[in-house]
Parts: sequence; C-alpha cells; structure tokens
Amino acid sequence: MTRKLPPRRLLAVAAALALVGGQADAHSSPSPAAGASSAAADLACPLGSFHCAPRPVNYAMCRPNALLEFYDPVLMRDSSQRDSSPTQIQAQHVDSSNRSVYRLSGDVRLERADQLLRADRVDYNNDSTDYDARGNVRYQDASQLLAASHMRGNTNDSHGTANDLRYQMLDSRGNGTADLGQMLDAEHTRYTQATYSTCDVGHHVWEVRAKSITIDKVNGVGVARDASMRIGHVPILYLPYFSFPIDDRRKSGFLYPTMGHSGRSGYEISTPYYLNLAPNYDATLDPRYYSQRGPMLGGEFRYLTSRSAGQLEAQYVLKDHGVSDGLADTKGDSRYLVQFSDTTQLWQGWRFVSSYNHASDSSYLYDFGDNLTHSAIYTLGSNVALVGSGKWWNASVGGTIYQNMNPFSTDSGLPYRQLPYANFSMDIPLSNWLEAGVDSEAAAFRKTGYVEGQREDIYPWLAADFGSAAWFVRPKLAWRYTSYQLGSGRQDYGYYGLLGGGTSTPFTDASPSRSLPIVSLDSGLVFDRKASLFGNSYTQTLEPRLYYLYVPYRNQNNLPLFNTNAMTFDYWQLFSPNRFSGADRQMDANNLTAAVTTRLLDESGVERLSASIGQIQYFSPQRVQLPYGQNSVVPPTDWTRSDYVAQLDVRLNDRWRLASAYQWSPNTRRTDMGMLELQRRIGTDGVFNLSYRYRIGLLEQYNASVVYPVSERWRLVGSWTYSVKDRQSVDALAGVEYDSCCVALRLVGRSYVNQAYYGPTPATGLNRRDNAVMFEMVFKGLGSTGGQIEPLLRRDILGYQ
Repeated sequence: MTRKLPPRRLLAVAAALALVGGQADAHSSPSPAAGASSAAADLACPLGSFHCAPRPVNYAMCRPNALLEFYDPVLMRDSSQRDSSPTQIQAQHVDSSNRSVYRLSGDVRLERADQLLRADRVDYNNDSTDYDARGNVRYQDASQLLAASHMRGNTNDSHGTANDLRYQMLDSRGNGTADLGQMLDAEHTRYTQATYSTCDVGHHVWEVRAKSITIDKVNGVGVARDASMRIGHVPILYLPYFSFPIDDRRKSGFLYPTMGHSGRSGYEISTPYYLNLAPNYDATLDPRYYSQRGPMLGGEFRYLTSRSAGQLEAQYVLKDHGVSDGLADTKGDSRYLVQFSDTTQLWQGWRFVSSYNHASDSSYLYDFGDNLTHSAIYTLGSNVALVGSGKWWNASVGGTIYQNMNPFSTDSGLPYRQLPYANFSMDIPLSNWLEAGVDSEAAAFRKTGYVEGQREDIYPWLAADFGSAAWFVRPKLAWRYTSYQLGSGRQDYGYYGLLGGGTSTPFTDASPSRSLPIVSLDSGLVFDRKASLFGNSYTQTLEPRLYYLYVPYRNQNNLPLFNTNAMTFDYWQLFSPNRFSGADRQMDANNLTAAVTTRLLDESGVERLSASIGQIQYFSPQRVQLPYGQNSVVPPTDWTRSDYVAQLDVRLNDRWRLASAYQWSPNTRRTDMGMLELQRRIGTDGVFNLSYRYRIGLLEQYNASVVYPVSERWRLVGSWTYSVKDRQSVDALAGVEYDSCCVALRLVGRSYVNQAYYGPTPATGLNRRDNAVMFEMVFKGLGSTGGQIEPLLRRDILGYQ
C-alpha cells in the first residue's frame, strides 16, 4: 500500500540516517552510471606548446557502475527539492494504531526528492522523532550510498548509530566499511573499525584501516587513530594519529614522505609536516636525511595579506660529512640556503618587490640540489625594487646583487652588481597613427677588480603607423644618448668582455659618452588567395617586407662593458635596431632587410603552415664590435650581406608538427645555425619528439623524447640529449608510468651533467655527472608521495601531460 504524509512527518528520518560524515548535497555530480566521478576525456595538449596543463585525476579506468548493489539510477538527483517535496511511503504492512508511532514492515520504501530509504522494518515516533530501522537498511541520496544492518537515533538531536556499515560517496568516490557508525551531532561523526579507499567497491588496491575515524565537518578535517595504510593486504605505513582533509580546505598534518637517491648526497628521505597557521599564512617543516651527508632541516613559510604576498624558504645542515669537490672545503661545516621573495602593494600603481637568495657556499646547490629535477645553477640573484606603472608609463628603482654558485669557478664570472639602478619608460599615443615615447635607465655598476662606475642611457623616440589589413608603413625616429662616470678599476676584455681570461686595461677617460640618431622604416604588403592542398581548402598569404635601418658610426672602444653581450642572430634580428643587449654598445647600420613570409590558413583560420626567409644587405661595414683579449678589438666586417635566415613551421593536421630554422652565410659559405624539430602525437596521451640543434662553434646536439602508451594503464617515458661537441650524453632519462582506477605509479632514473666547467686545461675542463632515481606513488583522492617527477617530465618532454 502507498500513503502520502506531510513533509514534516517522515524522511527527516532519512537525512538523519546518513552517517557518512553528512556529505554535502550534490548539485552537479556526474552520473554514477557513467562511472561515478569519472573525469571527462582529456584534451591533448596542442602540438608545439611549451607548457601543457597537468592532466586532472582520472577515474576513467574504474569499472563502469562500480556502485553498491542497491543503487537506484532513476532516483531524482536534485537535492534542492527536499523541503518542498512530500514523502512517498511504500510498505507491505503499516501499523498506526499508536498515533505517535508509525510501524512499517515488509519491503519498506520511503522516498522524498533525491532521498530514498529502504529496510525490512522502520519504526518512527512522530512526537520524539526517534527512529529505528532494522534489517537490510539501505539509504541513497544525490551524494552518497549507505547500507547497514541496523540504524537508530533521533532526528531532532541529529544523532544516531549504525551497525555493520558500508558507504560510498558519489561525489568524491570514497567508500569503505565500519563496524559501528555514530552521528554525534549534525557536524560530527565517528566510525569504529573503519576503512576508506577511492578504489572500486570490492576491489581495493589500497585502503586506510583505522581503529576509529572521526569526521569534523565544521573544520573540514578527518582524524584516523591507530591507522595503517595498506596496498592490497600488505600494510606499508602505520600512524597512531593521522589527519586528512574532507574538503578543499587546508589543514595541518604530515605530508607523504619522498624517497630518492643521487650520487652527490646518497639516499634521501623527507617527511614534511604542513602547518595551517591561518587562512592567509602557512608553513611547512621538512626534515630530511641524506645517507652521505647527514640530517637537514628545511622549511617554508608563505603569507598573503591585503597588500603583500611572499614566501621564505630555508635549509640548514648542522654538519656536513660528505665529500667536497669544489673550490670551497665544506666537509664538517654547517651549511644553509635562504630564499625569500615578497611583493607588497604600496599605493595605486606602485609596489615594492624584493627577493633574497643566499647560500653558505658555492657548492651548496651542486651538493643538495633536487636529486632528480636538479639543473646546474651558476648564480643566485637578489633584488629589491620599487616598481610603478600607469596607463602610458612604467618605472622602477632598486638594486641587484649576485652570488657565485659554480663550485669550480671564482667570483670573476659573476655579472656586475647594480647598486642602485633606475628605469623609466613611456609610450604616449599622440593620435591614431602617431605615438611618442622614451626608454631610459641609470645604474651604478660594482664589481671588485673591474672598472666600476655609473651609466645613464636615454632613448627618446617618435613612431608612426600607417596602413590597413593589406599594407603597412611604420617610420621611427629615435635618439640614443649614453654617458658614464667611471671610477678606478680595471676592465677585463675576456670572452664577450665578461667571462674572464683576457688582460686588464685601464680607461683614461673618466666620463666617456655616446650620442647618435637611430632611424628606421618598416614596410610590408599582405596578399592572399584561395589554395588547395591534399584535397583541403586553404587561404594562402604572401607577405613581403622591407626594413631599412640607419645608425651612424660612433667609436665606442672607450666604453666599458657592464652588462652587454652580442645577441644570437636569428630571424627577428633582421628587424632589430641593435644586435647587442645592454646599453654599452649600439651598432652602426646602413642596412636594408628584405624578407618574405607565406602562410596557409585553413577554413577555421588556424595557421597550418608558415615559411619565412630574409637577409640583410649592408651598405657599409659593421664597425662596432665587442672587444676580446690582448687589448684588441674585432675588426670591422667586410660583409655586404648577412646570413640567409629561413624558418618553417608546418602543422598540416593535429598529430604532426615540423619546425625548422636555418642560417647560411654567403660570406664564409657555411652553415652558421640549423634547427629541426619533429613532433608527433601518439594516441590521446602519447607524444614523440626528435630535434637537432647546431650553432657554429657553440653547440651541436641531438635530442629525442617520448611518452609511449603501451596500454591503457602503462606508459613509457624517456628523454635523451647527446652533445657532439662534448662527445657524450649530457642528459638521459628513462621511466615507466602505471595508471589505474585509484593509484598511479611513476619510476624514473636520470643521468645528467650536474656541473660544467671549462678550465684552461682538459684536466680542469670536465663535466661533472650525477645519477638519480625517484619513485612516486599517487593515491587518487588522497595524495601522493611527492611531486618531483611530473615537473621534470613536463620540462624535458615537449607536450608531456
């Protein structure tokens, strides 16, 4: 028989029977029929992307409909209808002789909105709101399933107990069992002899078993006591007290340990502890132990206020008993690393930016760098600045210093300190086709044993922009004035003026300066037509471009080199007003660049092919050059033409990409630069990369990397870089990834150049190598044993997700 009762009468009961932590109502949870919380199919990272978003936790490999057996797929999933919906009751027998107590028996079914309670027998006291459900008790709502042999309690007081409990969270996939569940009040629940896992029901690859689990919804915390973490039936971790979050709020507690090995430090184990001190600041304590060096205490403090954001990281080794290979003897010494950064908003348009990075010695990062993701770092920079910006301007005032972190080199290789520096730039539109601006800087350069002084550089300009979608003409007129006030010191004209190895030369003029105009005219046309290739329709463009640059020659051999270097010549250098970085050199020019680009655009506007080629015609020699050793300067060039520079990017479909660049010198009749990159998507989550890079006199390297899906669960990963110049592999990585419904495993090994030093003799010019192995286990929905492998793979394998 079926009866309809007022909303107050019943199934406030059902809400009280949900003992599983009182899960929040589901508003948009995915359909369990489609695999509970299965993530949507991942979109592959676009080919050529340098930064691919991490893949979300994916439950697609879980069994479809892996739900407790009593799940009703047709039950309403809108929990907002509860208060206004009547209660539907079905039972074979209803006894209402006692007007205060309803006794229902025989396949009892109580349904209201998204709530459904089924049992062999239910007694409900309408006056006291006591309830008692017995025999095959099953409860379902939009967010959870619950089964027990017996439930009883009081709805007004929001307390109750359940025996022989099975539960499943439909939103977060959590499920488990308990001998006894107790709802202490509406916000707190306790389970005795309980388990928890995000694996399929009845197929727990891993689970947490605890003597008791307490759920605190107010603070978003779960606490397990006398708990063990198990893989299959094997316990791998025991904790007398284990706390975990039950929602997205942060909480204090141990993070999962990390384990690894490197040649410099030996075996490493880290057991970080997270401190949720306040909503706007937190800290992490990270005690570590290195088998070859001893214990280390690390920590991190982060803060966020209405005006400031920053973090402080520190590491301290009381006594290092490891081997010292560098110039500094560190064995037996205490060692440390401090890193601090902060950004503080002062007032509208102005902020204070600071960073401080300092290590106890130059070998610190060489010895204690991350054993897997470590790459050679030769300097640590610290900076403090006042930064401002407006609609048409930006400015900064500050200072920068550096610390040498190359354990096999002295401080002579460090850049100049800038104490202080100031920059100001302005760009003002005068009309819809004319704009004016200025770029300026002033800095005091400091470096022991080298010439020191101040430099001011001001670069006002006036530019126009005429054109339409089919053509453009952009003239620009600028003036550059640079002046110096030099103190006593000596300038080393080593390799590019900065790397040492040359002789010292005094400057006789204490106040040298340079002043010159810079005139350029950039112009181009854009033609397009319909084209067909391989049966597909495209729009093809032809874009010729001419760029004229005039800069008169000024002798700049009397100017020091504070922070200037020759930039790498590439396609964009064809249209640059200066081939030197920094203000210490301004090239002379009477040049005309001719270039042409063609593109293929598909019907949706996506660029499928881009090809460009260009060359500079020199009407006068390039007389401004960087000096080198022995008090000499590079003579003016007698070139009449630059290298031919060509580049090509082809993406005829979403699975293949080819990119290349090539530079050939008509003056020396040889290749100065070559680059080739081939990328192919393998399935939806695999990728293969092959590249070759060559720069005359500097490098010649081959690189191959792959993410190869062997099956739905297994992927092989690898990366290899070989240097022809060094005749050795500079970085090799190989690993395997396993993914399943609720657990993912990664095992990666790496052999790499930890530090490179090119000394005056072959004996001192050696690459220092290191080896590392790292294992990572990810328990989906719970956490992982670390996060070092994924950033490395994303860095070394283009397109990794």
